[in-house]
Amino acid sequence: MIIKNNLLLLKSTHRMTRLVAHLRRCFLFVFLFALPAVADELAPDFNLPGRDQPVSLSALRGKVVYVDFWASWCQPCRQSFPWMNRLQKRYQEQGLVIVGINLDKSRALSDDFLKKIPADFTLAYDPEGKVATAYRVKGMPSSYLIDRQGRIQKTHVGFREESIGDMESVIRTLLEKQ
Repeated sequence: MIIKNNLLLLKSTHRMTRLVAHLRRCFLFVFLFALPAVADELAPDFNLPGRDQPVSLSALRGKVVYVDFWASWCQPCRQSFPWMNRLQKRYQEQGLVIVGINLDKSRALSDDFLKKIPADFTLAYDPEGKVATAYRVKGMPSSYLIDRQGRIQKTHVGFREESIGDMESVIRTLLEKQ
């Protein structure tokens, strides 16, 4: 009985060692290849179907663009939408455009979300995640603040009330630059 228990323990330990090694490889892959786009990098262009019409980043050149990747299952997205609505209303006359890019596979899921939490900003749909891959999105929501020349000036993963002041400060600075 003792030998049998020791063999089971040995097998279990071996499995755990293999699992830890696999997790380390996965972490390394994510760390090396799934980093978010970095500041002052040219933002990858996109042309996606929108709520009303196609949405293209290149068509927004000359504007300050806040790109936000979101999904219907994302709890922090529920908190960020009201803030983005206020932000769009407050700064749109100065040249701010907010583009929310939905990553749900089904448009019906995003439509259900939007019935409960409306968006007063531009919406685009990326169900295959190609644009999210180009931006190296690694969490929900992920936001990218893009200057008038098309360069990423700030990235942020998640949504926290305490980050709002910093983000709005950067947005105001970018809007002041012509």
